[in-house]
Amino acid sequence: MIRRRRRSLAGRMLRNLLVLALIGAVVGGAWLYDQLRGFSQAPLSGTQTVEIAAGSSFAGIVQQLRKAGLTDAPDLYWRTLAEQMHVVNRLHAGEYAIPAGTSPRELLERMAAGDVIQHRITIVEGWTFAQLRAALSARDDLRQAAGSTSDVELMKRLDLPGIFPEGRFLPETYTFTKGDSDLDVLNRAHSAMTKALRDIWSKRAPEVNLSSEYEALILASIVERETGKATERPQIAGVFLRRLKIGMKLQTDPSVIYGLGASFNGNLRRVDLDTDTPYNSYTRAGLPPTPIALPGRAALEAVAHPASGDTLYFVARGDGSHEFSDSLEAHNRAVAKYQLHRNP
Repeated sequence: MIRRRRRSLAGRMLRNLLVLALIGAVVGGAWLYDQLRGFSQAPLSGTQTVEIAAGSSFAGIVQQLRKAGLTDAPDLYWRTLAEQMHVVNRLHAGEYAIPAGTSPRELLERMAAGDVIQHRITIVEGWTFAQLRAALSARDDLRQAAGSTSDVELMKRLDLPGIFPEGRFLPETYTFTKGDSDLDVLNRAHSAMTKALRDIWSKRAPEVNLSSEYEALILASIVERETGKATERPQIAGVFLRRLKIGMKLQTDPSVIYGLGASFNGNLRRVDLDTDTPYNSYTRAGLPPTPIALPGRAALEAVAHPASGDTLYFVARGDGSHEFSDSLEAHNRAVAKYQLHRNP
């Protein structure tokens, strides 16, 4: 009888302990759930950018956030939240902006989507390749892979051996992310130019008297450098194409200047026009051997679809526009009007 009572008492005590443990687990779970919910929604510390290194483990990512001063929460909170969101193994490396008020949940969502900071660089129409290289080397948000290598070596590194670089890169605005290199931008710009030139050349007007895409690229670079007013590109292209058709020299100053290279001091003299170089369009007929700049899409389109007419000459008016003439006599009058008697 006494033994039976003891067993009954022990059973009640065990049940009570189990109930207490269950209550403790429920209370503890509710507390942990409340803590986790508060953590997931609370703003991170500070406003800045953080760079997550490639190949980082989840624990390594949390450590990088902690080192950046963004969180002091336990790793358990971050992992539990990431497990709930099913993103533990889906976080992308890269550079992330942390605006004010960003919560851990929002940051994990952006890292899972790879929503990294996008940097931009604009290649300007009419730049030379040397100017493009200088612009790339000045960017501290680009990894400098080209360094001081020669143009010849750089083109080899772009898998373009033996290709002269001038004119081969399309002026546009390109985006890139932290860790991308100057070679990455050049690769994209070259691919963009190759595609644009192929597409535009394939739709050229029947009267375009050029024999190849490359000749179109060369002439487009001249049109780009000669044009001060964007709407005049087709007219200028028409003048040069008509000159080529009848064997008349192009007589374009930008080509002469390009041929002078570093010796040009900003003042084009008569002796420069008389000094023969492969790019002197006053001493040589036809196109120069290579482009002289990076032409944009509009210049390419102008060469492929030039304005019709009979004009063979143009002279700058001094306001960015040009006076076009179809005879040397009319051109000389325009020169006298806009160049020889310009008001000081």
